[in-house]
Amino acid sequence: MKILLTGGTGFIGSAVLDHLVDAGHHVTAIVRNQKSSLAVQDAGATGIIGDLFDAEWLASELRQHDGAIHTAAGSDDRDIALNDAVIDAALAAFGGTTKPFVHTGGIWIYGSNASISEGDELDSPALTQWRTAGEQRLLDSDVRASVVQPGIVYGHGKGIPAMLRDAVDGNRVALIGSGDQHWTSVHVDDLANLYVRALEKAPGGRAYVGASGQNPTVRELGEALVGAVVPESREATLERLGGFGEALLLDQQASGARAKTELGWEPSRQSLVEALREGYPAAA
Repeated sequence: MKILLTGGTGFIGSAVLDHLVDAGHHVTAIVRNQKSSLAVQDAGATGIIGDLFDAEWLASELRQHDGAIHTAAGSDDRDIALNDAVIDAALAAFGGTTKPFVHTGGIWIYGSNASISEGDELDSPALTQWRTAGEQRLLDSDVRASVVQPGIVYGHGKGIPAMLRDAVDGNRVALIGSGDQHWTSVHVDDLANLYVRALEKAPGGRAYVGASGQNPTVRELGEALVGAVVPESREATLERLGGFGEALLLDQQASGARAKTELGWEPSRQSLVEALREGYPAAA
């Protein structure tokens, strides 16, 4: 298929790009500048410079493709406007067709939950409350739309877990909160495989939690890096990290059962604990 991809130079999007190309799809990646265009070309895609905030322009591009995956972020306070524009474009271009559209959500919307599944009541922290209305609008539409909701994404020395590695001081590491909270986890390459499976197989109108089923505590992650961990109070975490800290303090566990059952998704990369035990190198 001819697929339009946003965010193709980002952490998640670049992995999705690689997996799309490996699966034989022809990828057009929307980028911001010539440097990014050359980067996606090197990965096997065609780069086009465009503005994702321009829903009319994006809809016209979408109409020329067989499907699309949205992984781009708007950078903090622009996230809401970016996602609204992309959803508007998808509704205009793909409504009433069988063309698949895969949108990026997030697992934090479920709040603290010991066994997250897609039908659970939402309890989002303030940081991600904006996600739900747009995603529901997309899932309730006549677009063959899927939403992938990643857990804590790791791999290649990047992502949120790098915060722990960078907090190592000698043989000690500063934790986020007490460390008793569980984090859902998914390797970026396993997650990319889920996006491609959702594009190719999902019927639409469904969300898929992107979590491997491995849910270590933050203390376990810190201890994988070094011998001693230094917890901090909830108040100290919130003062240091604000709304982002509130999200990282959530106690979450998930199995990714729907994606595994319905889409045949089989996460296979090394666990986050194993990667941190090796020092979290770029090759992990």
